[in-house]
Amino acid sequence: MNSKRNLILFFFVFLVHGLFAQMAPVFTHHSYTNMYTNPGFAGMGEGICLNGIIRQQWAGFKDNEGNKVAPEDLLLTVDSPVKLLRGGLGGAIIQDKIGFYKRTGVQVGYAYHLELGAGTLGIGAAANFLNWTADFGKFIPSGDPALGKAAFNDMVIDANFGLFWQVEDSYYVGVSSTNLLETKGKTFTNDAGSGSFVSDRTFHLTGGYQWILPNSPLFEIHPALHVLLNKAYSQINLSGTVVYNNRFWGGVNYRYGESIGVLIGMVVKDFRIGYAYDINTLGVSVPGSHEISLGYCFKIKGERSTRSYRNTRYL
Repeated sequence: MNSKRNLILFFFVFLVHGLFAQMAPVFTHHSYTNMYTNPGFAGMGEGICLNGIIRQQWAGFKDNEGNKVAPEDLLLTVDSPVKLLRGGLGGAIIQDKIGFYKRTGVQVGYAYHLELGAGTLGIGAAANFLNWTADFGKFIPSGDPALGKAAFNDMVIDANFGLFWQVEDSYYVGVSSTNLLETKGKTFTNDAGSGSFVSDRTFHLTGGYQWILPNSPLFEIHPALHVLLNKAYSQINLSGTVVYNNRFWGGVNYRYGESIGVLIGMVVKDFRIGYAYDINTLGVSVPGSHEISLGYCFKIKGERSTRSYRNTRYL
């Protein structure tokens, strides 16, 4: 049991030499992460929209010394249409922690909106500020000597780019890349050798559809897709939720080769709250994962008077 845990942790956190690039965090509530993965999404709502997701992966996962080493993620995003700029502004803060390694990112972006066909195309770019912190001295895999004795801290600047097209109250499609420049940090040296952190260039493909049942208009089905791809790995998330009266919903998410998740949520006075629980399908004994999603939009009168979104993504 412990050897499996150490093997998994070692795979996700560090390679012994060379470049260190952490896997991009993936959320079960991936429909609410568009501002983080695609700057073209900025300002697509009808107001100043705030979203937050807290994820505790493999809750209770510990190493042989009893340290809590389970992955933990915190995501905060904000975006708003800006009529003067013919588009929208947005930003994101991400904190991704695995074991004794932590990455914090801050994004600031702009999207130009172009009316295209039946929908709106957002063409966006963002600056991405990344900070890594690692304490090699605390990581001891399977009783072997520590990877190093010193803590390490580094910061780099990278860029994101994305296209996001949506038809209101119908469907959306997005394609984007985070950390396009794949910036390499400064070189560090420890007991295991030398190396450096590098931002992980990652490509994202997203899509979603809103289907109102013809004979039961109070019920809607919202399928959504998020495909993530970089040099080291790929991941596919496919979810489907049933929404009642645009207030209550429940559904499932399948993360290919990794987990099956159950989602529930509700809207109270335009405040959205959701919860997800993932059961891993890795074939090894690791605990399940918890995730909480929150959202609220301060509507801007007159900014997008022709829009009247029903989709819970904008609440």
